[in-house]
Formats: sequence, C-alpha cells, structure tokens
Amino acid sequence: MKEDNPTVVFLEPGKVVIERRTIPLPEKGYVLIKTRRTLISTGTELTILSGEFPKESYWSRYARFPFVPGYDNVGEVVAVGEEVNRDWIGKRVATRSSHALFVTVPMESLIPISDQISDDEAAFFTIAEIVTNGVRRADVRLGESVAVYGAGLLGQFTARVCRLCGARPVFVIDIADARLGMLPKDPSVIGLNPTSEDVRSVVQRETMGRMVDVAFEVTGNQKIIPEEFRCMRDQGRFVLLSSPKGPTMFDFHDLCNYPSYTIIGAHNRSHPPVATPDNPWTNRRHAELFFDLVADKELDISPLVTHRLPYDEAPAIYRQLLEDRSEAMGVILIWHE
Repeated sequence: MKEDNPTVVFLEPGKVVIERRTIPLPEKGYVLIKTRRTLISTGTELTILSGEFPKESYWSRYARFPFVPGYDNVGEVVAVGEEVNRDWIGKRVATRSSHALFVTVPMESLIPISDQISDDEAAFFTIAEIVTNGVRRADVRLGESVAVYGAGLLGQFTARVCRLCGARPVFVIDIADARLGMLPKDPSVIGLNPTSEDVRSVVQRETMGRMVDVAFEVTGNQKIIPEEFRCMRDQGRFVLLSSPKGPTMFDFHDLCNYPSYTIIGAHNRSHPPVATPDNPWTNRRHAELFFDLVADKELDISPLVTHRLPYDEAPAIYRQLLEDRSEAMGVILIWHE
C-alpha cells in the first residue's frame, strides 16, 4: 500500500506534526474519500492539544496521545468497497472524518453536498449540527430573548440560528471585541463586552426588565458558568452547549432550585441515532437543513472564515491558535482543489 496520506497528528500536548501514513483501502460497505477541506475546531481540538484538563475527566479518557484530530471533512469519493454502489464515485460528500488527505468511512455516514454549496461553506456542517441541536433542545421560540456567552464559532452560529427561530433580542457576550465585530449586522443581535459594560444592566434595559428566557454557555470556561445565570428570568432555561474543561462550583439552591431554572445538556451525542416520529432531527437531518439554509441565502457564514491555508501549515496555525485564538473563527485547511 502506498504511504502518501498526510495526516495531522497531536503527538503530545502542544506538539503537532504531519505524518505520511498509508492510504487506507475501503472495506466492505466503506468508501475512500480524497479530502478537499477540513475545519479546525478551535474549541475541542485546542482543549485536547493544550492538555489543560483534569486527569480524571471525560477529556483524559477521550484525548489519548498520539491523537488524530478532526470531525469536519469535505471531500470526493474516489473508490468504493464491496456492496457499495459505484455511482458514489466522484460525488462530493461531508463526513465526520479527520484531518487527512485520504479517509475511509461507512457508506451510510455519507452526506451528499449540492453544487450550490462551496467546499468552504460545507466544512462547517458539524458546527451547524451541534448548534441547531442545542437550539432545538432549548426550544427557543418566536419573541423569546436569548443570551449567548461566548462569540467563538459555536456562539456565532448560536446567535444566527436563534434569530432564524425568531428570538429577539439576542445578546452575545465576549471579552474579545474582534469576535463581537463578526456578529451579523442585525439590530436584534447585541454584542456586549463584560470588561467595559454591565451586561445585566444592558439586558435589563433592552428587555424592559423581563431578562432573557434562554442562556447558552459556549465559552468552555467552567469558572464563569455561575455568573452566566444572572441575566435569566425565573424559570428560564440554561443550555450547556460547550464542553467545559473541568468542574464548576455551583450553588444548586440559589442558581437552580429557588429561581426554578431548567438546565439542559446539549452535547452533539444527544442527537437521536435514528429518526423517529417523536424526534426526526438526527445529525444528518440537521446537516441537510444547514446546507439548505446556506443554499437559500438564509444563513451567510462567509464572514466567519478567517483563515484558509494549505494543510502542511497545520502545525504552525495550531501553535498560533494556542497562543491567541481571539481573532480566529473559521480556520480551514485546504487539502485538494
């Protein structure tokens, strides 16, 4: 087998290399994909790469070095295994595959991409799945007000999807003005920097004292989570959309029982494994919805692409992101045109 499959590998905390691995062969029921684009997760991947998480935690079980990162892959089917229709060859597809030039995946995991969607746009599909699932679990409704803590990629998508659901106003709170500047130019989306503004006072004024119905945590910073409850109305909903790096000290009486809040987990794995009449919104269904929204110009994510670079520059961009990711949003690796 030919060893010409460049692959991004985290060898140890803080160290990224490109390894030349063997091109895999598609087994029965699998396809071989030649990657065109992958999207770096500036949340999950950098948490793993930093190694800054408790030793006895989910992260220590999931992130074992050497680690092959990546879960937003756009590519073209170039070969198929037994019992896979050869009509798939040449099709452009989205899969939750790693940062590598060639990957194999089961045929049933393929999500076709229409010609109306660019490779760069399609590469955000997993982010869209995570966010739309979280917004759906939160049951955001027309006219409800929302606070989004964190204006990174998940926060940017959350603000946009909540507005599509009719939420207003949507407050987005972040300490990086550069990130707040990437929010859509929409009078119902209000960016707030807590280092220069009193967030609670602004929310109180803009909601005429009603406060927000739903708050989303997307910073990943476990230390500030208790503070994020301050802008919610009684019986509001708090949605944990991020993956915090460690435990949080939390007063369940004052921050849950007394105001009767509902706390909702919204990890991507909470998607149903198969569509049912009660919940048809699988990962695939949300990805298809995302593609439709982009194709119909209802969702413009082009302003969120801040970096496009060849895959062999991956070690350098990861180092840069570890030092400062405040001005990075959509970081796309180019593998093949």
